[in-house]
Amino acid sequence: MDWNVRRVAETESTNADAAVAARDGAPEGTVIVADHQTAGRGRLDRTWESPRGSGLVMSALLRPHGLDPAAWPWIPLMTGVAVVDAVRDAGLAPQLKWPNDVEIDGRKLAGILVERVETTDGPAAVIGVGLNVAMTADQLPVPAATSMRLEGSDATLDGLLDGVLAGLATRYELLRTDLASLRDAYLAACGTVGITVRVSLPDNVTLTGAATDVDEHGRLVVDGRPITAGDVLHVRA
Repeated sequence: MDWNVRRVAETESTNADAAVAARDGAPEGTVIVADHQTAGRGRLDRTWESPRGSGLVMSALLRPHGLDPAAWPWIPLMTGVAVVDAVRDAGLAPQLKWPNDVEIDGRKLAGILVERVETTDGPAAVIGVGLNVAMTADQLPVPAATSMRLEGSDATLDGLLDGVLAGLATRYELLRTDLASLRDAYLAACGTVGITVRVSLPDNVTLTGAATDVDEHGRLVVDGRPITAGDVLHVRA
């Protein structure tokens, strides 16, 4: 994978910028990195801001032509594995909370948002990553968050960018050629499987039970029920 990194000082949303680039014909491997993001979007249309220079804020464009539609739900999960790989290489011990929140001891370190964009050249995937790198305690978006610096890592933004992109390239190849191995890598990084969880489902129903697996479609299995989408809370004694 050849990455073409575009750096901007400030933007509202790197995902929105990457979506425009996708529709304008930008090639696979286009990456937009912002020093300051003012209106980033997360899951369920939540918004967030990244203070200048405090985190890795990036969006990468993939054009997975020929990918089995059933494998598309794995794109957010493979991204989570790539970020975990990069953070581990920086000396920390993160885990994934299904589907792709990167956490350390239950504190959120990174969020990921993948969006499908329809273009004249077929569907594209815009992969957004927000990784808290140098945030101080008073810069954290919520008390339950953390940053790599607060966890004791002195990793640099450039080093983490290189690590995330290298991990994405590796996991993207598995997505296309060996989904079973990608699933194994995800399960090895996931801290949700094997514990009791409480899931707030989109229909306002709450499900509590044992998370026993992530199936071949990327769904979390709770008490035998496959979950496609929902907010997961790890229930701790």
